[in-house]
Amino acid sequence: MQTDKVEGDSMERASKVIARAGYCSRRKAEQYIKEGKVEVNGKIIDIGTKVNPNDLIRIDGSFLSKEEKEYILLYKPRGIVTTTSDDKNRKTVIDLVQSTNRIYPVGRLDYDTTGLLLLTNDGDLSHLLMHPKSCIDKTYIVKINGLFPPVMLKKICNGVVIDGRKTAKAHARVKKYDKKTNTSIVELTIHEGRNHQVKKMFNQLGYQVLKLKRETYSFLTLEGLSSGEYRHLTPKEIKKLYNEVYKK
Repeated sequence: MQTDKVEGDSMERASKVIARAGYCSRRKAEQYIKEGKVEVNGKIIDIGTKVNPNDLIRIDGSFLSKEEKEYILLYKPRGIVTTTSDDKNRKTVIDLVQSTNRIYPVGRLDYDTTGLLLLTNDGDLSHLLMHPKSCIDKTYIVKINGLFPPVMLKKICNGVVIDGRKTAKAHARVKKYDKKTNTSIVELTIHEGRNHQVKKMFNQLGYQVLKLKRETYSFLTLEGLSSGEYRHLTPKEIKKLYNEVYKK
């Protein structure tokens, strides 16, 4: 009885093990399983299958190998797609970093958006950071057309309805207004990660986003980096990120 309990405690869902090994995200792993592309010890598995550390996992014909965890902070330039590959042969964020591991971006930044982007092969951390319950603060610098008066600041801070649903409360301030170009620079901090959220929030209020840059992600900043450069996170930063999502 005791032996069975120990073995059961060490078993985890195959999708979680695949993600932790750095092969892909947990969601993508579940998709592979549903498509019948994942085998454990030579047998095709279903979505609820659990595995132990000694099982042989094969995904779409390739055996799963454990990679050393890697965590990269990239200053994404404009005109780069946030994917691991692109069917239009555009340059991707993966092309900007040197890594022998199968890393992938945590969330997305639009093609024309610049700024801080994390890349990793740690599927567990990636999943936790992108989960809505994590509420990770992200600060953006937004250039828009026209003057952004206090009444608009109040509206965007209280939340606006996009895609039929109101955004969560945010923090915003106007950093600069240029009379000559009739443009404003607004600093906006949100903790959601909805598709094209920042652009849609300003569009809903009648403004066009001319430039968009992510300045911070939780406690992480772009300090010391120029556009297109990257660095590896320190062990202390990795631990702090885990603490951020686990305390929510």
